[in-house]
Amino acid sequence: MAYEPRSVAGRRLKFEFNELTGAVGDSITVLPLVVALSLLTTISLPHVLLVFGVFQIVWGVRYGLPISVEPMKALTALAIAGAITYAELALAGLILGVVLLVVGLTGTLGKIERWIGEPVIRGVQFAVGLVLLGTGVRLAAGDLLLAGAGLAIATVVVLAGYRNLSALAVLTVGVGLALTGAGVPTPQWPGAPPVPPVAEAGLRPTLDGVFAQLAMTIGNAALATSLLFADLFDAEVSPDELSTSMGVTNLLAVPAGGIPMCHGCDGVAGKYEFGARTGGANVLLGVGYLGAAVFATAAVLGAFPLAMLGVLLAIIALSLGKSVRKSSNLPLSVGIGLLAVLTNLGIAFVAGIVVHLAVRRRT
Repeated sequence: MAYEPRSVAGRRLKFEFNELTGAVGDSITVLPLVVALSLLTTISLPHVLLVFGVFQIVWGVRYGLPISVEPMKALTALAIAGAITYAELALAGLILGVVLLVVGLTGTLGKIERWIGEPVIRGVQFAVGLVLLGTGVRLAAGDLLLAGAGLAIATVVVLAGYRNLSALAVLTVGVGLALTGAGVPTPQWPGAPPVPPVAEAGLRPTLDGVFAQLAMTIGNAALATSLLFADLFDAEVSPDELSTSMGVTNLLAVPAGGIPMCHGCDGVAGKYEFGARTGGANVLLGVGYLGAAVFATAAVLGAFPLAMLGVLLAIIALSLGKSVRKSSNLPLSVGIGLLAVLTNLGIAFVAGIVVHLAVRRRT
């Protein structure tokens, strides 16, 4: 008899200490990326945190599992690097929302994945890592003393055996320095969300971002996450169901002042590693994001040391880029990453698919 994982329906939420520590696992890359995006673009951090808080709670309750709610990394990396504007980030998120919703509702995710291929997905991840690394080095060069301090903090945390917390540790120190310079802010409700200026978006950079993100979303956020739920929690959550929920999320989140979001398998693995076993971790983290939203003022953001932000981005870049070593076609994956640096992610993505399909036909 074939093994079948259990349905997630009716899973009970728990709010034990391990759920609280597990919540940290999903914030390891979320908070550094969101803070970086808010410092280098025109997004509103309070509204982004509010939207993250809401959808952490919504999907934690819906699935009953410690599901990840994180930024779409390819789009976020492009925006941080200045390759796309806030308008293009928002429009790409809306387009992906429609695509993911249609794909999920029609059950066609498996067919799309076969066309893209695992080496292409790894190549896009590697490319995103290279983009973030370049931005991180540029920011760190602005103040080598602060950058060195950030690097020292990360090194100490890694040597202490807490590699996964290195970026969060640097972020915490950076926030501490910002609060020292700007003072502890008075809590303030964010107010009405900004209207995404999608009419100002350029079509080509928007589509470049959409194509690049689609590869990561299908491979990392849908297929890999579905498999991880079966492996870690004996739970059945289909890739098409995850695609549907990501589509709904983006169509609601972007107009509310949020950024494009997805369910990443790395976030699920992080929550599990730090102890989370139910959607209670999502509820606790969501409440934390909602609380942080009222303290995220412009003064605090303006005082954040950008050189330390560069170290943060370099750490995240290395975490993303190292997955290329698992590629079943390493030369192709590395080539996609290098081509993306020389041209852009959209061109590299399409070229990677063409080469992947040609290689597959010959074998």
